Amino acid sequence: MSVTPTQTLIVWALLARHGHASQADLVPAVKKADREALAAQGLVAVEKRGRSFVLTVTDKGWHWASGHMREPLPPGHRAFQDWLERTEQYIARTGATLADFIGPAPELAAPEAAPKLQAKRASKTSTATRPPGPRQLRARIEVAYLTLTGGARAQGVRLSQLRAELADIDRATLDAGLARILKGDRSAILSQLSDPKALTPAEREAAYSPAGEPFHLIWIQS
Repeated sequence: MSVTPTQTLIVWALLARHGHASQADLVPAVKKADREALAAQGLVAVEKRGRSFVLTVTDKGWHWASGHMREPLPPGHRAFQDWLERTEQYIARTGATLADFIGPAPELAAPEAAPKLQAKRASKTSTATRPPGPRQLRARIEVAYLTLTGGARAQGVRLSQLRAELADIDRATLDAGLARILKGDRSAILSQLSDPKALTPAEREAAYSPAGEPFHLIWIQS
């Protein structure tokens, strides 16, 4: 069985979500070729829901992952590689299984807890702090970027993912931060998706479009 480093990372990204997630929620973005290769090898089951795909690690995938925790990952993921090795050692030392370590997916909150949750959110909204200043916003953007890339730089991150990661910042404020990057940030740039097939409604909606020219990706170099 031949599994590329990128495909290995996709399996681990799914397992980090208890083995089941929408493709749109996974980082790095899952390419069609990798999705189909994992499905063909029986490691991942693919279900089409509307315009999106839902990926689930199969029993074969769980078994493969438990025996390949030192499988190479793409460059830029050394920290995660080291954590997998520590996890493998822990499992071997304790006699646990990978499924034991990951545990079951969390249950949804009980219906009666919903009013309390809504009250807590309302309270948090009412006491919200002022929008971040330019420097603080630039720092928040970079932290979110590095979170999405696993600490790597010089990689394209979709603005749809960035907006989701910074969901507490309103669109106008975040757009102002993107505008400052576009006007002369030497360490970051915005670019467009060149593949028309990648321009989903979600990507179009998340685009930053000054003067009608859409940008879909952010790159932070240093």
